[in-house]
Amino acid sequence: MAMADVTIFGAGISGLTLAWTCVQRGAKVQIWDKRAPGAGASGGLVGALAPHVPEQWIPKKAFQLESLLMAEPFWAEIGATAGKDPGYSRSGRLQAIADGAGLLLARSRHENAKVLWEGQARWDVIRAEQAGSWAPRSESGWLVHDTLTARLNPRLACAALVAAIKAEGGCILTGDTPPEPEGKIVYATGYEGLLKFSEDLGQEVGNGVKGQGALLKYDAGNGPQIFANGVHVVPHSNGTVAVGSTSERYFDNPNEVDEQLEAVIEKARQAVPVLRGAEVVDRWAGVRPRAKTRAPMIGAVPGAQDVFISNGGFKIGFGMAPKVSTIMADLILDGIDTIPDDFRVEASL
Repeated sequence: MAMADVTIFGAGISGLTLAWTCVQRGAKVQIWDKRAPGAGASGGLVGALAPHVPEQWIPKKAFQLESLLMAEPFWAEIGATAGKDPGYSRSGRLQAIADGAGLLLARSRHENAKVLWEGQARWDVIRAEQAGSWAPRSESGWLVHDTLTARLNPRLACAALVAAIKAEGGCILTGDTPPEPEGKIVYATGYEGLLKFSEDLGQEVGNGVKGQGALLKYDAGNGPQIFANGVHVVPHSNGTVAVGSTSERYFDNPNEVDEQLEAVIEKARQAVPVLRGAEVVDRWAGVRPRAKTRAPMIGAVPGAQDVFISNGGFKIGFGMAPKVSTIMADLILDGIDTIPDDFRVEASL
């Protein structure tokens, strides 16, 4: 291609959404991945875009709220450009309330959400029977129902991004040999990039956390997600339900599923009785990038000219992507820096 304005290394959710946002603004972009787009942590099964609880408000929570509210038009435009459905739906979430203390806390959060979520979503407390058969077990008989949580099909979303980027003239490259960097350079290279950055600096700035998930054959329609027993249960539009995931700091094989996933599947079935007997049609394992601060690591690399990092999304990479890609494009293309202090590369150094 002609001289690129931006070269992005890594075609996971961070690299792909940044490439999309840059080409939309008229930039010439090349993006490279040694395997394939979405081949790493972004190629999982679950796709839960779940908000932080509405209390003890901090900039990270406010940033995530903005990103979740941006998501519907963001993914709709990608889908329309690509001619492919990314599997997005703001379908909400149900959570079981264990006891009286939990009920009081849930009602307090209901009031907080009215203010903190700016009237754009609700955190309601409902009777369990109101949810019908698609509901988690609840010892108290009460559930939280929030209307901010959304879901995305990770693999469909990555495929839609690839098609949309190409439709807008972006260049996507794969293989063992990376291209010569042209223009501004962005490293969105996942947990392997965090390990390499740590090695280069001689200090840990981030690492990888393995996750495992499964896909069950069950058609819950556009039912809400369920979070119960520490497990996300996410209906997708193709007649499946994704469940996950583990969080493993120590592991031998990053891409191998094992008995820990079977425990997750059993927890999901215990929490949501209608899933008993549902066939497992896919299993997945991968390693998610976790910056030292647990927040995304984004921005300019200190001491380097026109070199940037967009990494460390961990469990919230898809949910943060609309806002992260927007402010990163602002910085890279226009020199406008609105990155929160906690997200800056320096925060992990």
